[in-house]
Amino acid sequence: MKSEKVTVSASGPRERVYDDACGTALALEFIGERWSLLIMRELVYGPRRFGEIRANLPGISANVLTQRLESLKAAGIVLRYRLPSPANVQVYDLTDWGRDAAPLMRDLGRWAARSPRHDPSLVMSAASAMMSLQALVDRGRAAALSATVAFHFPGEDFVATVAGGEIRVRRGVAEAPDLAFTGDTLALRRTIYGKAPLDRDGAGGTLAVAGAIDLARSFIDLFTLPAKAG
Repeated sequence: MKSEKVTVSASGPRERVYDDACGTALALEFIGERWSLLIMRELVYGPRRFGEIRANLPGISANVLTQRLESLKAAGIVLRYRLPSPANVQVYDLTDWGRDAAPLMRDLGRWAARSPRHDPSLVMSAASAMMSLQALVDRGRAAALSATVAFHFPGEDFVATVAGGEIRVRRGVAEAPDLAFTGDTLALRRTIYGKAPLDRDGAGGTLAVAGAIDLARSFIDLFTLPAKAG
């Protein structure tokens, strides 16, 4: 019976080796360490500075984040580069191959949300909140809607485009969105998954709404938490 082996390299972080030809086993060797997949999640929508990644992962230390980034770089999943002027800052980003894992992350999140242990009230980053929309959208309902929706979180902006039954997400500001939501990720969960009453000003801890309320309701109706397993 084969067992997991853990090796320690003198020049880098430890590596888990399963001695198993299955691609799932190899995937775990790449991203099975704690925090690795969440670091990738934070990079799905574009490059982030070290401090931005750490701020969105409460509980991770600078040392552990450095180790995980180096492991992901060594695996060809993450790269590091410097943004051109005027930004001129060092950032981390997913490689093209690393970004190919985004659908897997969404599917895994949707699967785990069916657990009775899933607690939607815990801390959630903006990237995680936007990924949840892609994971939990009802594609049948989305096929009947076409809209550009802006999300304004504290310090971060995203644009969600609904078209052809799919929802695409990018970081950035929409020039002329059909609809705009403003608030934090807890307000998003209360509004979209908790179906709290809409309010223009975000009263009661919900998202503030700019645009047609009927369109906002139609957008919100695209998303539901999955039924619990068992």
